[in-house]
Amino acid sequence: MTLITPQPASASEATVAHCPALFLAAPASGQGKTTITSALARYHRDLGRNVRVFKMGPDYLDPQILEQASGQPVTQLDLWMAGAAYCRHQFYLAAQTADLILVEGAMGLFDGEPSSADLASTFGIPVALVMDVKGMAQTAAAVALGLANFRDDVEFYGLVANNCGTERHAQLIRDALDGRMPLLANLARDPQVSLPERHLGLVQAHEVREELEQRFNLGKAWLGEQAICNLPPAVAFVNQDIAPPERLLAGTKIGIARDAAFSFIYSANTHLLEAMGAQLSYFSPINDTHLPAVDALWFAGGYPELHAKKLSENSSMLKDIRAFNAQSKPILAECGGFLYCLEGLTDLDEVTHTMVGILEGQGTMRGKRGCQGMQAAMLPEGEVRAHAHHRSRSQNTPAPIAHGKRQRHPAPGESIYRQQGLTASYLHLFFPSNPEAVARLFSKPITPGASNQPTSQKQTQG
Repeated sequence: MTLITPQPASASEATVAHCPALFLAAPASGQGKTTITSALARYHRDLGRNVRVFKMGPDYLDPQILEQASGQPVTQLDLWMAGAAYCRHQFYLAAQTADLILVEGAMGLFDGEPSSADLASTFGIPVALVMDVKGMAQTAAAVALGLANFRDDVEFYGLVANNCGTERHAQLIRDALDGRMPLLANLARDPQVSLPERHLGLVQAHEVREELEQRFNLGKAWLGEQAICNLPPAVAFVNQDIAPPERLLAGTKIGIARDAAFSFIYSANTHLLEAMGAQLSYFSPINDTHLPAVDALWFAGGYPELHAKKLSENSSMLKDIRAFNAQSKPILAECGGFLYCLEGLTDLDEVTHTMVGILEGQGTMRGKRGCQGMQAAMLPEGEVRAHAHHRSRSQNTPAPIAHGKRQRHPAPGESIYRQQGLTASYLHLFFPSNPEAVARLFSKPITPGASNQPTSQKQTQG
């Protein structure tokens, strides 16, 4: 185990930015990382500090919560999906203006390749271990110390004991740690502080904004001026020069669906499109009656199953999209956007709704069981890093032009479809991983030689 010490200032201030930073990780999912990270962000924000929060992994929902808590944009970071250079650049930019950087991990500390531990180690960010200690005492210390000694390249700042019943409970854990790791906080059980959830995880922040404000304030009091509230030591973040992208989309107008049904949009993706010269126009397939005047469309993921009736009833919008597609103009449809482009969608109540119908097939929700994981989209334009996370299936779809390439498994990944200008898949693309390929998707997608006719056999994907 390595306990952290403050890092000395570098001789070259032009290439290094120093900022207090803390990585909140856990032994498993469901330990309370997002609740504690958001409470800590709000605590420091209310002290007048500029707090920048990053989220490990391909997550859309946690960042919405963390952005509201911190009042600053939240960027997703992943060493495989985004690359070390991109992550380094984002940390350096944030460290130049922030008073505190917080990183929320994903899954368990050592889960995945790369893991939260890999990200923390690569950038020298100390780890605060968040653990639900309900039903254990000395064992909590044993688990924490075991994790801390698992690798010698991960620096540990201390333990946050969540769901800690009493002060006596906390003292048992503290005594068992025996000075080998600080107990940064013991947090009592409080369901009013926990964040609301739904079938894919946390709810979207805009749906419960006032409720979240109440929970942030309760969470701030819940922390109670314990050691976790102290500013951690500064970390040296090194500059990473990344050349600006070519303006390959100069003059291109891209319409982006964004409303309660379509909201899984990386800020990194929209920033890249703008940096390449694109003009972005947001519209609502639920509420707007017509498409904006644009050259390309992007339907990102979200929750179309929760708004399928309204989407189906917006006949003028459906007609506009069909006419747009008939002109073979570029359309990118990801996950929820892919479902929207199919002929029909059966929601969680087993009611089927008519969708756009520019791609043969039907989508069906399937409750709690899901499909997820990192994949590379093997597009004709080039490889784009991506991930999948869905609890639906598609069937009676055309023959795919390609499949995703799984990060760590030889089996084919998600199907990728292309008809006319439409590119559709369950995959969520991370645009900065291949700007040139993305520019081609939104300008003139490559027409593959493979047949796009429906297969004779019923297909099930996902």
